[in-house]
Amino acid sequence: MNNYHNEAELAEENLSLMARVIKWREEHVTDRQFTLVLSFFVGLFAAVAAFILHWLIEEIELLLTSGFDLSTFNWLYLVYPVIGIYLTSLFVRYIVKDEISHGITRILYAISSKRSRLKGHNCFSSVIASAITIGFGGSVGAEAPIVLTGSAIGSNLGQLFKLDNKTLMLLVGCGAAAAIAGIFKAPIAGLVFTLEVLMIDLTMASLLPILISSVTATCFTYMFTGSESLFTFHLTSAWPVERIPANILLGIFGGIVSLYFIRTMTACESVFGRLSKRPIAKLLLGAVILSPLIFIFPSLYGEGYSSINILLSGSTQEDWDALLHNSPFYGHTSMLVPYVGMVLLTKVFATSATNGGGGCGGTFAPSLFIGAFAGFLFARVWNMYELGVYVPEKNFALLGMAAVMAGVMHAPLTGIFLIAEITGGYQMFIPLMIVSICAYLTIIIFEPHSIYGMRLARQGKLITHHTDRAILTLMSLDSVIDKNYTAVSRDMPLASLVHAISKSHTDLLPVLDDAGNLLGEIDITKIRHIVFRTELYHHFTVNQLMSQPESTLSVNDPMEEVMKRFDSTDATMLPVLDTEGHLLGYISRTHMYAMYRQMVADMSED
Repeated sequence: MNNYHNEAELAEENLSLMARVIKWREEHVTDRQFTLVLSFFVGLFAAVAAFILHWLIEEIELLLTSGFDLSTFNWLYLVYPVIGIYLTSLFVRYIVKDEISHGITRILYAISSKRSRLKGHNCFSSVIASAITIGFGGSVGAEAPIVLTGSAIGSNLGQLFKLDNKTLMLLVGCGAAAAIAGIFKAPIAGLVFTLEVLMIDLTMASLLPILISSVTATCFTYMFTGSESLFTFHLTSAWPVERIPANILLGIFGGIVSLYFIRTMTACESVFGRLSKRPIAKLLLGAVILSPLIFIFPSLYGEGYSSINILLSGSTQEDWDALLHNSPFYGHTSMLVPYVGMVLLTKVFATSATNGGGGCGGTFAPSLFIGAFAGFLFARVWNMYELGVYVPEKNFALLGMAAVMAGVMHAPLTGIFLIAEITGGYQMFIPLMIVSICAYLTIIIFEPHSIYGMRLARQGKLITHHTDRAILTLMSLDSVIDKNYTAVSRDMPLASLVHAISKSHTDLLPVLDDAGNLLGEIDITKIRHIVFRTELYHHFTVNQLMSQPESTLSVNDPMEEVMKRFDSTDATMLPVLDTEGHLLGYISRTHMYAMYRQMVADMSED
């Protein structure tokens, strides 16, 4: 009992201390100054998380594969990925007890629907889960888990100090930018990623904190890992104008590959989604798909960055033949092009099987991987059939990474700056721009949203750079519902109704049955001609006087639909019903538009 009291007293004392810290901060440090301070720590913690995750992945992979014979296939490729997925699923199911997949999509959802509030376990759970998945060979990337981790760090620091929703959103963006900058040592790419993918508006109020987080994460990553780039690339020849047609065609090809990636990924997710309540079936299906693919094509093991480096740094056939190591194709140089093509086609299935089977990882690295293979394949076929001037395969592998990233993420600027920064290929800026723009223009013909945003866009919950739509997405339906109403029954006489009207603060009184279902409503403006005639009080009942509402709203309706409903009906108030048809309250057009104008004004302040 004493221990219980001591723990309670300690918790109360800690709470009181935090309250005093918050009060002191509010009195002595402005919100903008404090945001800059927090952005530094977000960058630091995100860099630490990224370093820990990549260290764990490397150690696990080294432990499992260091004894493999490069000249032959390895049967353990059939076993390791399944073990990793199973261990990850156990960790998520019994320790985390929450959904942590689709990391960047979850950030977008948190921004649009939960006021940028991410759960505390997101600061570490994705790191552990993805390290197990990828270290054991899961064919996914570590970037999305780290972006979720960085954003969760920013969100939870903001929640700890009771910051407002607008600042929380900015700190979430700082965490995402820091994660990308820390992983790739690419601060500009981190900034651009946050603006393009997470839709954080570029204003002076948001630019400086995001830059601080990005630069801080990059500097600490250099301190942790040295000055080497993630990928090794050396430009062998200057870019000539004669390659523009090949660059344009590569961009279009990258857009088509991106479309294949998105559509196939979506189809595979729907198959695994139907098994959501049968984890063993999901695991078995994932194992049946993933293990044989990695056994036949070892390049699919893990993130695949070693294979990307082979494509980017190779200059001879012997260099590129290293892709065939550990595979049944070892020593068969003539099989290199078919091998690259098959890896390109099967990577999306390996990624889907990894996540669908219970693993944890993102599609960021797979898009880079597929892009490098697509660019190399394009250049090799182009040169084999002499379709134009000679193009260096490794240059086009680099350009392919930018093209597919721009297409999959709908983020051409991120593709341009990330690839330039992580490889040092700044002399490739013009072709990077060409392929990224062409890939983006190709994909938007078929897919209006990125692979991260398409799930939320279907639900009307995706925040965008359009201020009006962003405000409607950020507005909460619950925040504008007036639940203080005076209900009446259908059998109530006019005399009792007049008494109820005197207590109501609105012109509408809902008519409910005993279960709380909406039967109709009394509009005071429509019965004004009889409410003062006392001789009629016992001749009319509510049932005779009530009318049907011009329209009803569902609790799950997005605010954009609510606005449209008001415009189409010209109503001043509309009832909101829950999923079972029970009345929750009313939304006033005046109150809703007042809140909308206030949020627009708040968002416009810089």
